[in-house]
Amino acid sequence: MMSAPPSHLSADRMTPLELRAGASLASLFALRMLGLFLILPVFAVHASHMTGGDNKTLVGLAMGIYGLSQGILQIPFGMASDRFGRKRVIVFGLVLFAIGSFVASMSTDIWGVIIGRTIQGAGAISAAVVAMAADLTREQHRTKVMAMIGASIGLTFAVSLMAAPALYRAIGMDGIFDVIGVLAILAIAVTVYAVPPEPVGEHRGGDERRVEGASLGGVLRNVELLRLNLGIFVLHMVQVAMFVVVPVALINHAGLDVESHWKIYLPAVLISFVFMMPPIMAAERRGKIRELFIGAIFLMLLVQGGFALWMDSLTGLAVLLTLFFIAFNILEASLPSLVSRIAPVSARGTAIGVYNTTQALGLAAGGVVGGWLAQHVGNVSVFVFGIAAVALWLVFAFGMRVPGKISRHTLKLGSVQNHDNLREQLVRQRGVREVILDPIQGIVVLSVYADTWDEQAVMKIIGGSA
Repeated sequence: MMSAPPSHLSADRMTPLELRAGASLASLFALRMLGLFLILPVFAVHASHMTGGDNKTLVGLAMGIYGLSQGILQIPFGMASDRFGRKRVIVFGLVLFAIGSFVASMSTDIWGVIIGRTIQGAGAISAAVVAMAADLTREQHRTKVMAMIGASIGLTFAVSLMAAPALYRAIGMDGIFDVIGVLAILAIAVTVYAVPPEPVGEHRGGDERRVEGASLGGVLRNVELLRLNLGIFVLHMVQVAMFVVVPVALINHAGLDVESHWKIYLPAVLISFVFMMPPIMAAERRGKIRELFIGAIFLMLLVQGGFALWMDSLTGLAVLLTLFFIAFNILEASLPSLVSRIAPVSARGTAIGVYNTTQALGLAAGGVVGGWLAQHVGNVSVFVFGIAAVALWLVFAFGMRVPGKISRHTLKLGSVQNHDNLREQLVRQRGVREVILDPIQGIVVLSVYADTWDEQAVMKIIGGSA
């Protein structure tokens, strides 16, 4: 094996373009997700003052319908971004999101909000944004950019929990929806002026791979991806279902008015960030991601049981919310990382689209199911449902396998005539993650899973040497 690949292929540092792409796309995601999360802590309380808002099923529908329209349109928007360009699709989706926000702002009854939230969700840009992040970064830095985007989502969630009650007191629910619409317009400006131009042609992501995309059926039959898709569905279903009940419980059982909810949310979120990072760093260092992942699911199961038992106690709610955010943040950070590691390179875009779709459907299901249960069975039933859903996830996740560490190998090519065919043969080999061919230098750079790739089989294909 050569000591190192050529400098133009092996840069260990992110380029200015990659740093700009990561920062701008993370900002775009943050602006967009702030518009989604700002309503969670306060809408269930506000809805009781609206026409039709005494029906908790409709309140849950208003919170969850966003995810349903997202789920229906996520894959079509991703496909459109392949055909018409990422930026065009992202801007179009943000325009829809802004329109839906202003429709909800002008609504005086629950059905108007449901219509506005449906239009908001129709701007399903997540797959296009993540695909653009992959387009603008190389494999060795892609996880860093995804982590930047993931961190922006977590930070946005924390900010929304703290800011929403204060905003609600200052400008009301209509004002919050107006702010959300303005944030969408700002996100359009970020897309147009801050996000780097998208690559043109077939060469994206800093390499020259050209591999036929895997079929949707192939992704849906991948057992490991199915485990992760079930996980993101359950995680966001439980999250939204909880926030149909928790804000009301803080008022009715804990005696805390909505303007003071930040006193519970702020410490819970800050403490969760402190306690989530050490185990993630230790698990990455020791190769124990699977164990951490399973442990976080188990903690989420205990939290759902705790809510069912101690929802009428302010102390109990504060402790349980802290534990919830610790588990939620660990899982929210781990799931997309695992999808990107497990999905075949040729199926990455398809896998991201399916993952985002199931995430959106989880948001929708959480609002509808949580609202119906709270209305017809009682608040405790929401958490009993959460116990059952998380327990099912735990059973399915227990058998998951996590790929090992990725290593890079630079190999000399033999006399290869058809480089496109060679790429396709190599990327389909067991344990091969990514292929970069440099015919001029006469080398191929492979990213492989060190514990599973078959070096002899690869050498036979390239007809070369280490």
